[in-house]
Amino acid sequence: MKLPVYSRAGADTGRTVELDEAVFGVEPNDHVIWLDVRSIQAAARQGTHKTKERAEVSYSTRKLFRQKGTGGARRGSRKSPLLRGGGTIFGPKPHDYVVRVNRKTKQLARRSAIAYKLRDEAFRVVEDFHLDAPRTRDMAAFISDHGLAARKVLLLTAAHDENAHRSGRNLPKVEVIPAATASTVDLLGAQAIVATEGALEALTLALRPPVREAVEVVETARPIETVEAPAKPARAKKAKPAPAAAEETTVEGAAVEEAAVEETVVLEAAAKPARAKKAKPAPAVVEETAEPEAVAAQAVAEDSAPAEPAADEPAADETGDSDTSDERA
Repeated sequence: MKLPVYSRAGADTGRTVELDEAVFGVEPNDHVIWLDVRSIQAAARQGTHKTKERAEVSYSTRKLFRQKGTGGARRGSRKSPLLRGGGTIFGPKPHDYVVRVNRKTKQLARRSAIAYKLRDEAFRVVEDFHLDAPRTRDMAAFISDHGLAARKVLLLTAAHDENAHRSGRNLPKVEVIPAATASTVDLLGAQAIVATEGALEALTLALRPPVREAVEVVETARPIETVEAPAKPARAKKAKPAPAAAEETTVEGAAVEEAAVEETVVLEAAAKPARAKKAKPAPAVVEETAEPEAVAAQAVAEDSAPAEPAADEPAADETGDSDTSDERA
């Protein structure tokens, strides 16, 4: 996009200036403009409003009349909000009205405001000029030469120009500010924007979005390097009990095992003395007879026969002969 450059007297110089499409060629975003304008207007509020509540009113706390029986409201002291001059219920309190907006959002809002002015042909570029002294008459002549006397004009300078600022502050429809500090409200509120060539460069630098540079990636064949990890010290492992050996099932192993068992038995028998076994009495053999009646008669005869004295016993006395014989009988 190109715009013609005008002189201080309002004549066309025949030169053009190239505008950055990233700044001046964007599509306006109304929602972003609303966000930035709301933030600016909210920040302009002082927020010092305050009313006195019931505890802050300077009156007596005496109860004016009794609680019941009057037919009126049961109000208490003179500070009651029900009375004229009493405290205010839920009155305003001092607080902040700041609404924060991201920096990129503010930049987009300003670019959108400039895009609207370019669409309406209300943006003009003039060559750089300097006022020798602060004179309102010189600033009024400058605005009149450009045919903007009946319109609200915003003059953008490259930096703070004290003479230009003091020359235009007495004109009700002229505002002179640096280009880098112009807000969205300033840009939208002006009916015509006049920017110097230096101000155009400052505006471009302030509103240009950050551009990420493309990094060219060059693939090069590199040998694969193997990096060995440092050896870790060996940890001492706890000794585990060895598992029982499996028994051999071969024929030779069985024969060796049997021989060892026999040798052990022989050695044990030789080492221990033989113990004498006690003789058990033989059971009485009862002769079986074919005639049980004869056996019974023989037993009765043996019981009735007198017992013979033993050979080694002494002869009995005469006096105790009868007793002894009776006892034996």
